[in-house]
Amino acid sequence: MRKGAKRKAASHEQEEKQVKASSSSQENLNNNNRKPAPKAKLAKTSKPQPEPEYFEDKRNLEDLWKAAFPVGTEWDQLDSVYQFNWNFSNLEDAFEEGGKLYGKKVYLFGCTEPQLVPYKGENKVICIPVIVAVESPFPPSDKIGINSVQREAEEIVPMKQMKMDWVPYIPLEKRDSQVDRLKSQIFILSCTQRRVALKQMKIDRLKKYEYCLPYFYQPLKEDELEQSTEVQIIFPAEQKPVFCEFDWELDELDEFTDKLIEADELDKDQKDAFKDFVKEKVREAKKANRQAREARRKALEEMSEETKAAFQNMRFYKFYPVHTPDTPDVSNVKAPFINRYYGKAHEIL
Repeated sequence: MRKGAKRKAASHEQEEKQVKASSSSQENLNNNNRKPAPKAKLAKTSKPQPEPEYFEDKRNLEDLWKAAFPVGTEWDQLDSVYQFNWNFSNLEDAFEEGGKLYGKKVYLFGCTEPQLVPYKGENKVICIPVIVAVESPFPPSDKIGINSVQREAEEIVPMKQMKMDWVPYIPLEKRDSQVDRLKSQIFILSCTQRRVALKQMKIDRLKKYEYCLPYFYQPLKEDELEQSTEVQIIFPAEQKPVFCEFDWELDELDEFTDKLIEADELDKDQKDAFKDFVKEKVREAKKANRQAREARRKALEEMSEETKAAFQNMRFYKFYPVHTPDTPDVSNVKAPFINRYYGKAHEIL
């Protein structure tokens, strides 16, 4: 081979090595500059969001009916009164603007009426809560009557003797305020007797609570007791007590007694003792009537014209619970009668 051919071949080999080196160097440079491919992101699994809970705002007078003590209700029946979520929105509405009791001073007390009413397809005896509202510029009474068929004599005692009193009711929106700074227009009859202490209470004292009736005396009109000519008789006979009513104007005592003997309600040998017992009860009733009339006459003489006007304008409202799908329908058992002292309500709602 010629020397020139050898040089050309060597030169060609050298060029190929340089091209390869340059190509390799560029490839390395490209590799160094190349960013790593990003990792695929995992898709986030969204947690199921809980549905938002909605709570109804508490109404301003929502617990008003519960705050009024149900006077005369047996202690073991109290829980049954609150077994239903009774709705007294009619009572709450009465205090709203445009309502019958809006802006007025009112005294409330509770009571219960056991009635047979339909509920869930059947008739049941339900202890129905009732609220009586007395529209008055002053407390209607500071006394409680204690009476029942089983008790021989009626008692009229101060409320505080039975741990009861009129106390201001504070609406929900004002319960953060100081009570003494509030000019309350709503008062409730409250009882501070604790149920846990009932086990240590004597039976007679315990029963008194069940026979309590809110007392009211209307001096402007003659009381029914003043006009009544009837006496309740509970004669302690040997076999069993004799329960009856005797009207001293309509009944003749000998004839009345003979009928009891014929009906085997009274032993024949106790006839004279029974007649003496009835005569004594009649004397007591007549004396009580005379004293009541005299007390009323004296009270009227000493009463101011302002107080007389207040008694004349005093009104009684009787509230029954509003029917809802969750509560018994009491619409057919509503009655105006409150109790023997208050008589009938001016209006039922």
